Amino acid sequence: MKVLSIIALSLFCLFSAVSYADADSGAAIANVGDGSGAPCAACHGMQGEGNQMAGFPRLAGLSQGYLVKQLNDYIEGRRISQIMAPNVNDLTSEQVEEVATYYANLPVTKSEALTVDPSGIGKILVESGDWHNYLPPCASCHGVDSAGVGAVFPALAGQHATYIMQQLQDWKTGTRNNDPLGLMSNIAKRLSDEQIQAVAHYLTSLEPKATKAKSSIND
Repeated sequence: MKVLSIIALSLFCLFSAVSYADADSGAAIANVGDGSGAPCAACHGMQGEGNQMAGFPRLAGLSQGYLVKQLNDYIEGRRISQIMAPNVNDLTSEQVEEVATYYANLPVTKSEALTVDPSGIGKILVESGDWHNYLPPCASCHGVDSAGVGAVFPALAGQHATYIMQQLQDWKTGTRNNDPLGLMSNIAKRLSDEQIQAVAHYLTSLEPKATKAKSSIND
């Protein structure tokens, strides 16, 4: 009996250690939560696919650096969201890295395409811009095929149009202002509501591409 008790105690400690490790992993935080807020999957889906109707962005395949920056901006108050803040405020820097790595490594899913403006305004603004109105093309910062560049400029191709429209409106009104040098704010203020819709719908129609991510925070 004493031997069995020792074995049982050892197994309990082992499983407790595994559970603790899992709780700190990116997958566990994303799908179960950290114990202080809702899991990411509640809004962003079990595969990080987001939600078109609700306007929750796709996270799967986005740059790890971008995701880390946005999470830290929420935590430190540079980006404001009554939904995000209470669910990420207690994450440690290690957990932020882990959950960002998890989503960056998920397979990319394309958003359900909405009707693209037949006038082609969205395509023109994304690829060529409107220099007469001081509007550079989205691709000049967000990269070829709007696949994203580094930690500052996220991939836009295949992202939900509802989310893109909301963010552009937030940049336009100043509700969001965590961009470097006010780049997005200045651009969004020059866009009409019709242009914002056209750009968002065109970007949604593009084929998304996954970004490379580190396999762990120690790589």
